[in-house]
Amino acid sequence: RSVLYTTMALVEGRTLKDWMGDHPSPDLQSVQDIVTGIGKGLLAMHRRQIVHQDLRPENVLLDAEGHVTLIDFGAARVAGVEEGRAVAMAEAPVGTLQYAAPEAFLGEVGRERSDLFSLGVLTYEMLTGRLPYGLDVTRTQTRREQWRLVYRPAGSDGRPVPDWIDGALKTATAINPEKRHGDIGEFLHDLTHPNPA
Repeated sequence: RSVLYTTMALVEGRTLKDWMGDHPSPDLQSVQDIVTGIGKGLLAMHRRQIVHQDLRPENVLLDAEGHVTLIDFGAARVAGVEEGRAVAMAEAPVGTLQYAAPEAFLGEVGRERSDLFSLGVLTYEMLTGRLPYGLDVTRTQTRREQWRLVYRPAGSDGRPVPDWIDGALKTATAINPEKRHGDIGEFLHDLTHPNPA
């Protein structure tokens, strides 16, 4: 009763960044499995009205069996907590810039579709080794600048990325949040089932 303490689970494994370094050209099934694990974790958070806001390869741990664990909730936005504070616009977006959703660069608060954008960028990078807009998103300050950005198809460098996978990635990483999938579950479905559209 006289001591405050925190307990944490020990995760024996490595970061997704390390895994990506060891697998520069991973097979599609491995990527789908990892992204599904990340997506399920994000969906569980979203059901509890928590937005991660800092999804990146260093914040995903993989154990020997391929189980995914999300870490680093320092930037997470929890419904009811942020609303209770005085409103203050951030000087810079929360999280790591190259994975941050475009709306973060305009000072908007993170939403579920912001995490979806980050997951789409992460998936795109796993399959291609690059980012869908390069670093151009990080340099934008207005919607007009963002609308000028052009998505680079995942297979444009000769990578064997099926068109239907590229379609799922393009939707998930749309600059306009309203043009992204409705939620992460829709993205995971499109990533594992060919969408005729």
